[in-house]
Amino acid sequence: MANGLVVYYSRSGNTKTMAKAIAEAMGKAGVPTKCKSVTDVNVDDLLAADAIVVGSPTYYGHAAAPIAVMFDESVSKHGKLDGKIGAAFSSSANIGGGNETTVCGILHRMLIHGMIIQGDPQGDHYGPVSIGKPDDRVLSQCARRGQRIAELSIKLFG
Repeated sequence: MANGLVVYYSRSGNTKTMAKAIAEAMGKAGVPTKCKSVTDVNVDDLLAADAIVVGSPTYYGHAAAPIAVMFDESVSKHGKLDGKIGAAFSSSANIGGGNETTVCGILHRMLIHGMIIQGDPQGDHYGPVSIGKPDDRVLSQCARRGQRIAELSIKLFG
């Protein structure tokens, strides 16, 4: 049976709210999913998951330092995440605050690991983004992303 991991960093609670919505949707769609702060994750946790979703607030158009550190440490496992599913999401304080560059930066790291990235032809194409506190639209996008990642996980990993 496929399993998932949602990893996030959050200071204000906005990114954590999004993470919980994604993990909950994955679970409802049939993929047991852990939701953990990056401070509670080590790189071996990444190896144990079939689908890994990473979220970060946006700082200067990039992911927060703890997320970057996690990926820096994942170099020791290079090649071992190949074929796993990856996805990303982000929050920021402002429109044009760098959400998409943050999401794409996380996805680029996942692609270098050989992970499978699923886009979305509707809504937030690269991954859910929130400006400030997640509203109903954002939570809907998070639920959609979680469901889609779960469905793909079941197709690939059973």
